[in-house]
Amino acid sequence: MKKLIDCAMKRTPCDLVIRNVRVFNVFTGTLEEGDLAIAEGRVAALGTGFEGREEYDGKGLVALPGFLDAHIHVESSMLSPEAFASLSVPHGTAGIVADPHEIVNVCGVEGAEYMKEAFSRLGEVPPLDVYLQLPSCVPATPFETSGAVLGSKETEEELSRGLFFGLGEMMNFPGVLAADGETLGKIEAAHRFGKPVDGHAPDLSGDALCAYRAAGILTDHESLTAAECREKVARGMYIQIRCGSSVNNIADAKDAVDSYNFRRYLLCSDDKNAADLSGRGHLDDALRRLVAAGLPAEYAVAMTTINVAQCYGIPDVGALAPRYFADVVLVDDMKNFRVHAVFKRGKLVASEGKALFDSSARYLPAAVRSTVKIKPVRPEDFRITCKGGKLRAMEVTPYGLYTEETFVPAPKGVLEVKGTDLLKLAVVERHHASGNLGLGLVKGYGFRGGALGISVAHDSHNLVIMGDDDRAMARAVALLEKAGGGMVLVSEKEEDVFPLDIAGLMSSADVREVVAHTGSIAEKARKMGVKECYEPFMTLVFLSLAVIPKLKLLDTGLFDLTKWSHVPLEEV
Repeated sequence: MKKLIDCAMKRTPCDLVIRNVRVFNVFTGTLEEGDLAIAEGRVAALGTGFEGREEYDGKGLVALPGFLDAHIHVESSMLSPEAFASLSVPHGTAGIVADPHEIVNVCGVEGAEYMKEAFSRLGEVPPLDVYLQLPSCVPATPFETSGAVLGSKETEEELSRGLFFGLGEMMNFPGVLAADGETLGKIEAAHRFGKPVDGHAPDLSGDALCAYRAAGILTDHESLTAAECREKVARGMYIQIRCGSSVNNIADAKDAVDSYNFRRYLLCSDDKNAADLSGRGHLDDALRRLVAAGLPAEYAVAMTTINVAQCYGIPDVGALAPRYFADVVLVDDMKNFRVHAVFKRGKLVASEGKALFDSSARYLPAAVRSTVKIKPVRPEDFRITCKGGKLRAMEVTPYGLYTEETFVPAPKGVLEVKGTDLLKLAVVERHHASGNLGLGLVKGYGFRGGALGISVAHDSHNLVIMGDDDRAMARAVALLEKAGGGMVLVSEKEEDVFPLDIAGLMSSADVREVVAHTGSIAEKARKMGVKECYEPFMTLVFLSLAVIPKLKLLDTGLFDLTKWSHVPLEEV
């Protein structure tokens, strides 16, 4: 405290002075020309005439607070924590509210411990703050098989220690609305320890929304219309505007933002793959899109800085003001948001798109390796025999995650999908080698001539396989098991596998290899017919997510969220 005061009063040199910048003030929405005086990793003062042991010429750039992602699953990048930091930090990311839902569903709490430890090894002062949430839904529903189970008792035990910042998205909104004791016990544990609770409330309104909010759930990132955003804000929630690889609801959500309520909106990516992080960026990409869509830049910046900090009660971040941590992003302007330099606690950690910290080491404990255990499958396991009624099929919302239910004729005998607009979908249990194999149909995806599959399948992360050839589908399963998880494509001409050796979710490979191989295998799937409105693999991984409407496939069979129960593939 004394050093900060002495530096502000110009009695002693600062550790660092960033000169000649236009500092954006998140409290007033204005730009201030001058210098940033930094000491002990914090902002001491703004103004002129400061002496610094080190100096950095900002050359008229705009200084913004470090960007904060309000909700992300790092695993969806398919990058190791170290590699994720090396891509996100140069784009201005200073902190993430991370829900390790994916790896905890596979490995239990040991998966979250791995994530935290890997990030912490990036330096004495890590370049990225990670606010880790304890996943609230492991598994997401009681109707599927996951690698771990966390009940209310385990939730209370884990929240009582220092690993977790809050409780991750409460996807089991039917359990909340039914006042299920086990579900409420998890939320009560978070409240008891003073920890925030994230939400997941697609299409909730009226009495149901009031009931969900009455549980003390703070946020929602599943609002798809401006009206839905406004209603949730009116009931006291924060809305996380999502700009990810699979879902982007900027166009709808921005219309709900006004000069009175903009403090209730946050930016998040939720799921961002390696190719997008490398090519488009992270939160800088979201800022560009928001401003291009017509939102005032000062609102947009607040949504990824001070709003996030105030929502979650994170002290001393989200602003460039005295005593706040010196997490500084220098951009060319507040339209393009091209990041030139990033400082973390007053240390330069990225410059002109390159990380200045060592992210090459890989921490890989045994708990996150060798996680794919399959009971052998045969081509005939994918056979669908019909009685002559009608078959349920999923139709995926273009550029979205929702699926609609449609019915197609079911000719008597073995169903043949080649030459039709139908594809077989299978979810194969991979945690306990139980032999569970759910079968369904997808209409209109476009893929033809083989099979594609992945060991990332929200949220229990069994294997999800799609194809029009039973042999190719069985081969895809065998290749994924041999690789320890990954992405696979099988056609008449070739087999291509990209291993995801960390829990079957992430790769320990170099960033460039991850970006190149995930991009090339997706492009091969695209050439086999996957429509432009679907991301070949990233869309596929959501077809087993039972907590997003409407019809989804689990390892135990077809599931209808609106009925909160299984439904048969064929109606006779």
